[in-house]
Amino acid sequence: MRRLALLACVAAGALAGCGLGAGEERGGAGVDLRVTRDFGQEQLLARGGLRIREDETVMRLLKRNAEVETRFGGGFVQEIDGVAGGGSTGTSDWFYFVNGIEADEGAADRELSPGDVIQWDHRDWGQTMDTRAIVGAFPQPFLDGLDGKRFPVRVECEDVESAPCRLVKQRLRDAGVPANGASLGASGNQRVARVIVADWESARQLPTARLVELGPRRSGVFARFADEGETLELLGEDGGMERTERAGAGLVAALRPTDDELVWLVTGVDDAGVEAAAGAFRARDLRNAFAVAVAVGRVPEKLPLRRER
Repeated sequence: MRRLALLACVAAGALAGCGLGAGEERGGAGVDLRVTRDFGQEQLLARGGLRIREDETVMRLLKRNAEVETRFGGGFVQEIDGVAGGGSTGTSDWFYFVNGIEADEGAADRELSPGDVIQWDHRDWGQTMDTRAIVGAFPQPFLDGLDGKRFPVRVECEDVESAPCRLVKQRLRDAGVPANGASLGASGNQRVARVIVADWESARQLPTARLVELGPRRSGVFARFADEGETLELLGEDGGMERTERAGAGLVAALRPTDDELVWLVTGVDDAGVEAAAGAFRARDLRNAFAVAVAVGRVPEKLPLRRER
């Protein structure tokens, strides 16, 4: 249903005049355009520091930087640089995110703000149509929020004096993000970007965090904790389990259960897993990723796990 609504939305956007001229060039930071496939596993195009004009839209920016074919009167992206929607199963399409948040309107209607990170990803939506938030634009959306409006950012830690808690706060400060600290489960959760730093046994006490245990159809995250938080199951694109991790395993993921909630998880099966997840809380490890699994002494892995072709 969400896909049909999105198609109707982008088609309406096309009728409103997609691709018409642009206004005066805007000041401030340039925007980043990224084109990826398979849940951010492969980067196909990257353009940074692009200047935008006053009424620049996501669609115009894409057309200025890539070969694009559209449908539904020009409002729905069918193909970018030769990579088309549909696929052998008919369940592959292009989706876009602004600052790591899945778009809820057509690209022809979505106007850009200085500093935005736009990611188009070609993926299979057979397991989940909605992946409402991803981690791959870090330090967005903490830095600039959406539509040029910052979110208040709150780091909630199981132990506010722990090394992972201090590291996450430092990484945000280094990125220019003002963040408040709070104990786990602090009140006032709407319209606040929350970063939860805790082992899963503690993090799952939060109703929003428990969505991860329900799998990607509910959470949009291709990983789930099991065995009362003692194991982390890493999933493939089809939602099937590819590997089980135990001691020292961590996860960095983003959830957006409602339009007024944004929750990032920096969590793990144990203290070592949380520390490993906190270590991956940085742009170079999260770039383009939907979510990231990490274990002590190992390179972070993008989720869902990708099978060798």
